[in-house]
Amino acid sequence: MPQFKGNDLYIERVKLSDIAKKYKTSTYIYSKSKIVTNFENYKKALGHRKGLICFACKANSNGTILKLLAKLGAGVDTTSGGEIYRCLKAGFDPSKIVYAGVGKTAEEMEYALKSRIFMFNVESFEELDAIDKIAAKIKVKAKIAFRINPHVDPATHSYIVTGKKGTKFGIPYKEAVKAYLAAKQKKNIEILGIHSHIGSQILDTVSFKLAAQKIKKIVDSVEKNGIKLEYVNFGGGLGIEYTKDQKAPSPKQLMSELFPVFDENKKFIFEPGRSIIANAGHLLAKVIYRKISGGKSFLITDAGLNDLIRPTLYEAYHEILPVKMTADKKIKTDVVGPICESGDFMGKDRMLPFVEQGGYLLITCAGAYGFAMSSEYNSRPLLAEVLVNGDKTMLIRKRAKYEDLLLNEI
Repeated sequence: MPQFKGNDLYIERVKLSDIAKKYKTSTYIYSKSKIVTNFENYKKALGHRKGLICFACKANSNGTILKLLAKLGAGVDTTSGGEIYRCLKAGFDPSKIVYAGVGKTAEEMEYALKSRIFMFNVESFEELDAIDKIAAKIKVKAKIAFRINPHVDPATHSYIVTGKKGTKFGIPYKEAVKAYLAAKQKKNIEILGIHSHIGSQILDTVSFKLAAQKIKKIVDSVEKNGIKLEYVNFGGGLGIEYTKDQKAPSPKQLMSELFPVFDENKKFIFEPGRSIIANAGHLLAKVIYRKISGGKSFLITDAGLNDLIRPTLYEAYHEILPVKMTADKKIKTDVVGPICESGDFMGKDRMLPFVEQGGYLLITCAGAYGFAMSSEYNSRPLLAEVLVNGDKTMLIRKRAKYEDLLLNEI
């Protein structure tokens, strides 16, 4: 996390105000050491167990970050042909790429098969039929796991619950064995394992363990029918501490709950995204104006909902810090953006010290689903991204220009 040294806020050994001067704002900033530490925590937690830690690149698909994780030995969880393309370009071994998603197109599946990816997480009987036909056409075998919906409702935002009954994701729990028996009859399908992903930003291990216990029953039933399941893929979903009141389990705590449920010979896959990159990335914004309206204090910044949509979309909380601390009394303030929507805010009723016009704020823990979900709404060019490594900084995405807004228009 960013830390104050004296009155100045730093990421690693770099002063945020220096980054603002060099790269302008708004800018996404990532800590290389934090990314490495977060990933290594998963590898250490896996211990002697055989398996794979697959970064969920939907959380952050910047090429430099993907290259870093590939060099660390990560696999990658993808949800589109475009993500597969990005990850191959970043240097990921195709044999470490898994492909999920409820709406895989024929073109995407063919591209994935020709790229020799590791495994598809199949989400419906219809998808099974489609992938079998495509594999037959190009004369390969498709390696698959079925994504099973275990009907577990984790305590998280309703928009990011994916393992509950009635969601669009996966094969219903009670139809799982039927799905495996159907796949067994397909000539162009090779069954490797089973997959579940119950949601995101989950702050307890109870839901994960309940899902694991249900998945274990399916594994036992499937294997009684002569189908060996080599891999158990738990998906992702482990949360982070966005507020001081939250307490997130560590990867070690999570795995210590899940491993005893399964036999020692099973291989495991985990697909963390948020818990790798969220607290390694932050959004640096400039205060354009201070404003009092209707007795309420506003800090109007150059970061809008098009740059970070999580507060608007999920009512998500991100701690906001001044880049320079002052001794001024804290006042209750709304931190908002320049977009023409009342829902354009980074934080409401925040107690912040006086920040002058032209000063800077840091919106913390924005590394996951930050830039990845950004847009050009209001014809605002996409932001720059910067990687901090010790006392050095590197531009890893150029700031878009006005002319880039018209780039693909005819």
